[in-house]
Amino acid sequence: MLVFGYAATFDLNRAPIAIYNEDTGSASRELIARFAGARAFRVVGRIARQSDIAEFINPKKALLVLHVGREFSRDLSNRRPASVQLVIDGRNSNTALIALNYAQTILADFNRRWAEQQHLPLPATRLDIRAWFNPNLTSRWFIVPGIVGLLTLVVTTLVTALSVAREREQGTFDQLLVTPFTPLEILVGKALPGVLIGLVESTFILLMAVYWFSVPFVGEVFALYLGIVLFVTATVGTGLMISSLAATQQQGLLGAFLFIVPSIILSGFATPIANMPEVMQTFTLLNPLRYFLVIVRSVMLEGIPMSLLLDQYWPMALIGLATLFLAAWMFRRRLY
Repeated sequence: MLVFGYAATFDLNRAPIAIYNEDTGSASRELIARFAGARAFRVVGRIARQSDIAEFINPKKALLVLHVGREFSRDLSNRRPASVQLVIDGRNSNTALIALNYAQTILADFNRRWAEQQHLPLPATRLDIRAWFNPNLTSRWFIVPGIVGLLTLVVTTLVTALSVAREREQGTFDQLLVTPFTPLEILVGKALPGVLIGLVESTFILLMAVYWFSVPFVGEVFALYLGIVLFVTATVGTGLMISSLAATQQQGLLGAFLFIVPSIILSGFATPIANMPEVMQTFTLLNPLRYFLVIVRSVMLEGIPMSLLLDQYWPMALIGLATLFLAAWMFRRRLY
C-alpha cells in the first residue's frame, strides 16, 4: 500500500531540465527563474551551444531543454511576440505531455504578469478552469482509491486460486470424497475465507487511504461496502474456478496471473477505457475490477449515492454468480 501510494503518481516532481539562454535581458532571467523555482522542475545544467542540447536529451540527463533566443527581451520591450523553444524528450509520451502542460502553465503566468507590469492590454478572453472533486488535481486522490481494488483483486484471487490446488497436490483433497459434505458446502467452505480476507484487506486499505494519504471520503459507507462485497465475491468465484481446473499450485499461480494482469490493464486503473480500441473495451465488460474502480472513486471523491451506481453493481453480481456456478459445476465433476 505504501509503495503504490507513494510511487504510483502522475505528478511531475523535480524533473531535470537544462537551460539554453542566448538573451541577456531581465525578461529572460525572470522567465528562467520561474522555471527554476517551480516544484515540478530542477535545473541540472546550462547550455552554451545549440549542439549541446543533444548531450542532455539523448542520455536522459534532462527531460526538456528551455531555449530562450537572443531577441527575447528586445521583442517583449518592443511589444512584439517573443518565442521560446522547448525541446522535450518524447520517448515517454505521457511524461512529455505532463511536462509540456507544466511548462505552458508557467509561461502563461509569466505572460500575464509581464502584461500587468508593462501596462499592456490583457487578452480579451481568458479560460478559467475549475476541477471538480479534485480541485488541486492531486494524482494520489485518483490512484490510491484504485489501489483498494487492485490489491484486493490480487490477494483474493491468489488465495482462492491456490486453495484447492494445494489440497489436490498434497492429496488431502481426496479426503473430501469420504466426508458427508456436498459440493456446494465444500465450495462455500473454500469461498468464505477468501471473502473474509478480501473484506478485511479492503477495509484496512480504505483506512490507510483516508487517514494516512488524506484522500477524502464524501459518500455513503454502505454504498461502497456493497460494491466491495460484490467485487470480492466475483474475484473469489474466479479464483475458485481457476483452482478447480489446476492440478498443482504452480498451475493455480499461473492461472491467477493470467487473470490478474489483463484485469489490471483493462480496468481503467491507469489508462481510460474510452481510449482503448472497441474490441478491448468489449473485453473490459467481463472484468469486475472495471466496475469496482468506478464505484470506489465515485463514492469516495464524488459522493454518488447507491441508486446511481446500480449499473455498476449488477454486472459484478452477475459475474460473481456465473463464476461461482462454474466453480461448483467443476467441483461436482471432480468429486464424482
